[in-house]
Order: sequence, then C-alpha cells, then structure tokens
Amino acid sequence: MSNIENIERLEEFHKQALEELREAVQPDSLEQWRIRYLGSHGEVKALMQRLKDLPPDEKPAFGKRINEIKQELTREFQKAKGRRADVETTARKKSFDMTLPGAPVAIGHKHIITQTIEEIAEIFARMGFTVAYGPEVEDEWHIFDALNMPASHPARDPLDSFYITETVILRSETSNVQIRVMESQDPPVRIISPGRVYRPDTVDATHSFMFHQVEGLYVDEGVSMVDLKTHLDQFCKVYFGHEVATRFRPHFFPFTEPSAEVDISCHLCAGDREDCPICKGTGWIELGGCGMVDPNVLEAVGYDAEKYTGYAFGFGIERMVMRKYNIPDIRLLFENDVRFLRQF
Repeated sequence: MSNIENIERLEEFHKQALEELREAVQPDSLEQWRIRYLGSHGEVKALMQRLKDLPPDEKPAFGKRINEIKQELTREFQKAKGRRADVETTARKKSFDMTLPGAPVAIGHKHIITQTIEEIAEIFARMGFTVAYGPEVEDEWHIFDALNMPASHPARDPLDSFYITETVILRSETSNVQIRVMESQDPPVRIISPGRVYRPDTVDATHSFMFHQVEGLYVDEGVSMVDLKTHLDQFCKVYFGHEVATRFRPHFFPFTEPSAEVDISCHLCAGDREDCPICKGTGWIELGGCGMVDPNVLEAVGYDAEKYTGYAFGFGIERMVMRKYNIPDIRLLFENDVRFLRQF
C-alpha cells in the first residue's frame, strides 16, 4: 500500500472517530469512545504500532499525521466532556429551588453534668469561691493521711477503694484538692473542687463506680458553723429553688468536727406522701456531708489551728441532678442516649 493510500485511510479513520464522538452524548458512551480510540489498547495506539511495518520513506509523514489526529481527538473529547458537565450543572441548577428551607443541622450541647458543674461554680463564685482542680490518681497522704483518716479507717480497705499500687489509688473524693491547695498557699482559702471520683460500688439505679463530686473549703480567721450553714442554705435556695428548706443533722466524719449531714426538703411531696419515691415519706432528701475542718487537718498542711478555722462540704453532683430533674436512674446520665440527653 502506497504512502498516499495510508494517509487517505488515516483521514477516513479521523472522520469516523469525530462522527462517533458527536453521537456520544451520554457519560457512558463518552467513556466507551475514549477507551476505543484513545485507550492504551485503542485504535490510535494500534495505528502507531503499524509504523514499524512501513517503508522508511513513509514513516515520517504517517507518524506525523497519526500524532496530529491523536491530539485533535483528545482536544475534541475534552470539549465534549466539558459540554456534558455544563449540561449536567445547568440541569442541577434548574432543579434546585432556592426558596426551599435548608436542611436542619443537628447542634450539640453540653452534657447535663457539665452544665451542673458550671452552674454550681457560678453560684459559689458569687460568694467569693474559686474553682480548683487536682489529680484523679492520688497518693495516700493527700487522700487519707492528711485528712485525719487512720490506717484502720474502712475507706482505706482495698475493697472500698481502687488501689493502683499499695500507696497509690484512684481518688474516692475530691478532698485531695483541698489538701493540695492548702499546701500551696496561706489562708484565706475559699475554693470548690469539682471532678470525677471512683469507688468500687455495684452499679444500680443510685450507684456507680465512677461519679462526680463537688467539695468546698473555706479557711480563714473566725470562720464558724454560721458561715457554713448560711452559704449552703443560700446555695440550695439558688440551685433547687427559693422554696426549698435545709436542715443539718449531726454526723461523724474524720476530717471535720463538728460534722453534719445536709438535707433539703422534698420537692415532690413536701412530706405529705408516705409512698413518695424520693423521700420515702420523711419529707427530706440527703444532699451531702459537711462540718468544721478538724484541727488535725489544718496542722497536717502547716496551718496554725489556734489562729485559723474553716469549714468543708461535699455533694454528689449526680445526686443533685437526679433530685432537681426527677431522674430515676443514675445510669441514664452515662449511657449517652441522645433521646434522654436532649431534654437538658
């Protein structure tokens, strides 16, 4: 076959490829055209392989024309592909109604435990308290010894605390923060210490092996039980409502003397129902413990117990949340069921 005939066949091939490209208007047909003509095993590639069989004098003109055809087919394919993309974009724009309302976006919010901690901190801030934090993994000195708890105290039993080593435990209360603050500064001290605590309790509707606690400490010259009762009564009225009443029952804690349990009046029945699920007909709900800081605790951190006095208290945050919002089971607070958490 002469050189002229070879070139003529190339032109026919070129014309046929362009006609088929014009007919390929769908994405699938465009891709099939590309594979047939421009693919790694396509017809243009096959024509290029014919070069080696041509006479030397015919190769330059044949090779040049094949490259020109390949470049033009590639350009035309890109143009056809761009036209198809423009058509699809225009169709999408026409089918989109700008007046329709947007899809709602789910917006999260703080967990009710976090909200409560912040609310407690804000209330006590009005009374001059700052927030202090400390480690959750603690040594025996800061969690037991400095708090006037002897080696024989039941809380130090391995069955009542999570021991990591013989002298290091997961804190069972945030009192360790009080000790660390007093070790680091001189009176006056006025802090609250919220955070997680750990106790090996069996999980049920009112107990968990991990929960949150907030403790308070006020040490200065002349601090008395009057200050303690006044501050806690004011706090309870702000947090639970101004109609709530408080009472203080004598109790024993090794780190306070005298000590008391703090109760609030039942918001559900006010003592009028013997079958009340909250107060069991007593009219009162236990909130936490409190008392005047024992002189041994003050001396353990280097304070002059003859000069300074102070009070301390501790409340379970989950218990406060459950009382305020009538939540029957503590496990609801930790299961992360958004149907429950969205209520707060």
